[in-house]
Amino acid sequence: MKAKSKIGTILALLAGAGLTISCTNDGAQAQTAPSYLFDPTWPKELPNNWKIGGITGLAVDSNDNVWAYNRPNDLTSIELHAELTPPIAGCCARPPSMIHFDREGNVIGWFDAQQGHGMDVDSNGFVYLGQDTVRKYDPETGQVVAELARTPEREGGGRVGLPPPTSREPGQGGRGPVAGFLPRPPRDPADVAAAAAARDAFREKYPPETPMIVGGLEEIRIVEADNEMYVADNYLHGRVLVFDLETFEFKRGWGAYGKPLAEISTDEADHTYTPNGPMPIDFAGHLTLNVSNDGLVYAADRNANRIHVTTKDGEFLREIVLAPGTGVGGSTGGIAFSADPEQRYLVVSSLTNNKIWLLNREDGSIAAEWGHMGENGGQFFGLHMIAVDSQGNIYTGEVFAGERVQRFVPADSPRGELLQQLADIR
Repeated sequence: MKAKSKIGTILALLAGAGLTISCTNDGAQAQTAPSYLFDPTWPKELPNNWKIGGITGLAVDSNDNVWAYNRPNDLTSIELHAELTPPIAGCCARPPSMIHFDREGNVIGWFDAQQGHGMDVDSNGFVYLGQDTVRKYDPETGQVVAELARTPEREGGGRVGLPPPTSREPGQGGRGPVAGFLPRPPRDPADVAAAAAARDAFREKYPPETPMIVGGLEEIRIVEADNEMYVADNYLHGRVLVFDLETFEFKRGWGAYGKPLAEISTDEADHTYTPNGPMPIDFAGHLTLNVSNDGLVYAADRNANRIHVTTKDGEFLREIVLAPGTGVGGSTGGIAFSADPEQRYLVVSSLTNNKIWLLNREDGSIAAEWGHMGENGGQFFGLHMIAVDSQGNIYTGEVFAGERVQRFVPADSPRGELLQQLADIR
């Protein structure tokens, strides 16, 4: 009786989570696309009464362990009652910004660092975090061991460099992760004009070919075979920059359509995209990237609903347009690759559509798609980051009120087959 009760509980959990993810569309090509199952057993409960913040970086290391970079300051006061003295509820407390999970979903390490956006991990375990520049962290000590050069100021102002150590007030959180995406009241025309004049002066001082970080960071990719680091700097709505991994010296870079950095326009009109409209001649914003095994660079221009494919030297090859009618946060977020040696599929996350797309890497066509906005297991609310391990498991990270990491396993994997068997027991 106890065994039957336990199985019943598991089945209810799996069924309620929307376990089976259908990954087939009409057409012969789509029929060969892999299917995935939501895994409700990963991750395990966080230690120390933590509640994770919005996920702004996700990486799988050489041991198939998962690193999640989150924003503890996304948590609101109502989520931090356990930090008060005395506590007024049983949960919760802020986590460190960097949390390390093993393949079973257990937390095996962590350290606190300045919050930011984008990350990667090298084969020696060093963690590269996107903040106001790229900083390389020792995971054992949480100390910065190297950082990329950047300009001493930011467009529009704002802090540069690591802040002085500060202590958060226990139990006092922020506005939450959604506030920044809500409509804002119109700005005074005089303020708009003054900001535009200051922007133009800054861009004249720091032209597009400036060989260092100028804006904020969107993504980082380490290519150890070439001893290089690819960085998506959000200056001028997105620049692809490549640095030497050992010296951190600048090597090369490009903009949309592979154009040289010096040819990136400083005119805002050239970076503007309207849903279903013509593609802008320069990146529109929130640029992420990844590098395939066969040496192609995929730069996802989220605000223009497209992916640009180039060589490692920036030679433009093709443009993949995905859900061009998407507005607000765009359709093309994080990019990962399927785990097969040929990397047949691009795995693309969409913040706005709350959907995962599998694209045939050969031609950019949609092979499969799944996902829906929701807070149940297997659904998404602000699907932001995505990564794939060597076994083909897909890991996702959400911002907004989702604020979680999830795992999807191949249906034909041993774990996928077990999950399917449990779901089929009725």
